Amino acid sequence: MKVSIITATNNSEKTIEDCIKSILAQVYLNIEFIIIDNNSSDSTLNIIDRYKLKNKNIQIISELDNGLYDALNKGVKYASGDIIGFLHSDDLFYDCYSVFDIVGCFKDNKYDGVYGDLQYVKKGDTDKVIRLWKGCKFHPKLLKRGWMPAHPTLFLKKHVYKKYGEFDTSYKISADYDFMLRILKNKALKFGYLPKCITRMRLGGASNKSIKNIIQKTLEDYRAVRSNNVGGGFTILLKNILKIKQFF
Repeated sequence: MKVSIITATNNSEKTIEDCIKSILAQVYLNIEFIIIDNNSSDSTLNIIDRYKLKNKNIQIISELDNGLYDALNKGVKYASGDIIGFLHSDDLFYDCYSVFDIVGCFKDNKYDGVYGDLQYVKKGDTDKVIRLWKGCKFHPKLLKRGWMPAHPTLFLKKHVYKKYGEFDTSYKISADYDFMLRILKNKALKFGYLPKCITRMRLGGASNKSIKNIIQKTLEDYRAVRSNNVGGGFTILLKNILKIKQFF
C-alpha cells in the first residue's frame, strides 16, 4: 500500500529539516512525500531542495495559498497514495516504525481510517514531553462527549476524501475538527485505534498562541459541532475538560 504524507510549509526553516529526516527515517519505504509551500521567503525551499536531490519520492509545490487548510487540500488532490496522512512542518513521527505500524493496522483490518496517540513536546527540546493525547477505541457516541482523535495521527484511505470532501477553509483554526466530525459520525466508515504514539507535536500552534485565537477556536468548535449535529455548548466544555488529563 502506498502512503502519501503531506506537509504544509510557510517560512519553516527552523523545523522543516527535522520533519523531513523523520519521514526519511521510516522503515516503511512506499511513501510519497508531498510538500505544499506558501512561497517561503526564508531558507525553507533551499533545505527542501537539498533533500529532494537525493530522494525522488519528495515532491514540492510552492505557490501562494489561502492558509493551512487550503494547503492541505492541495496536498490531498496531488496525493496518489492508497492512504493519506499529514505531518506538519513543526512535527515529527514518534519513531521509525510509525508509518509501518499504521499500514499494518490497515492491512489487518477493513478500516477506512486509523489513528493513534500524540505527544505534545517542548518547542526547543522534542524529547521533553509536556502532554500526552491518548486515544481510545472509537464509538460515535464519544463525539457528543467532546472526544476526538488527535488529527495529526489520523490516516485515511484516499476514498474517504473523494467521497466526503475536503477541509472547509471558512474555518481558520478548526477545519480539522469539522472534517473529523463529518467523517466520524458516518456509520458507513470504520475506524481503528492503534494504541501507540504516532506523532510528536511541538507546542506553540495557532490554536493557543493568543487569547484571541483561543476564543476564535472555541467559537469555530461550537460552529462545527452544531453544523454536524453532534452536540452543542456542553460538548465544547467537555472537549476542553478532557485536555486536562493530558498533562498527567
